[in-house]
Amino acid sequence: MMYQLNGVSYYVHTEGKGEPLLLLHGFTGSSQTWRTFIKKFVKDYQVIAVDIIGHGQSAAPKEIKPYSMEAVVEALHELLQQISLSQVNVVGYSMGGRLALSFAQRYPHLVKKLVLESASPGLKTREEQKLRKEKDEQLASRIMKNGIEEFVNFWEGIPLFSSQKQLPSHVQEAVRKERLSHTEIGLSNSLKGMGTGVQPSLWEKLDDLLMPVLLITGEVDRKFCLISKEMQTLIPNATSKIILGTGHAIHVEQPEIFGRIVSEFLATTSEFLATT
Repeated sequence: MMYQLNGVSYYVHTEGKGEPLLLLHGFTGSSQTWRTFIKKFVKDYQVIAVDIIGHGQSAAPKEIKPYSMEAVVEALHELLQQISLSQVNVVGYSMGGRLALSFAQRYPHLVKKLVLESASPGLKTREEQKLRKEKDEQLASRIMKNGIEEFVNFWEGIPLFSSQKQLPSHVQEAVRKERLSHTEIGLSNSLKGMGTGVQPSLWEKLDDLLMPVLLITGEVDRKFCLISKEMQTLIPNATSKIILGTGHAIHVEQPEIFGRIVSEFLATTSEFLATT
């Protein structure tokens, strides 16, 4: 279903009944990223999967401003108001994890429990931000110049996704098809507007997050395992899980394990935290 949120047309897939569960995908993904996950969770939850601006069936405006992290957080806030939800559980992956964390920091009273998969609070220093912003802008220019297919060929070959080469061919094909479904302007502006380089750093605000937080990373993705470990020391009610033999996208590479861990966390948080 399409919603007008913060002046932008967003596609939102809603399915199931029960406690609301908001799903936020990563860069080059869409609500379809969660298709396997949704099948499991609609039995117990009202699943709300959003196509983030510039992705999937949501609009891809030419103006950069609606892509900023602050603007997309406000769009999510407006979505919850339109569908009359006072509180949600949130699961965010990678870019969607940064968005989920930003939303939870801005509207903590709206987030019951937070699951962050391979996510970060941004970069700590202005120098790091400056360098990353330059890299993201170069990548955005490459997308506009060479097109989606050339970019996807490059993107699926970066080390971050090397472990996905071990997946069955039909899974790899589904991921590639999803990446190819986007527009040049949508992905380019997403990088410029809400890339890691331009996102406000949340490292110094992590201790404000008082809701239960689950941090999930893949063992092969060492960079994000280290980030997750540091985040856990700063978030009061956080626990972390490292999935063996898995890379950045745990929900794609190990959907059953990912689903089970998230399900246990959402259903029995106190017991879950006590045993980790």
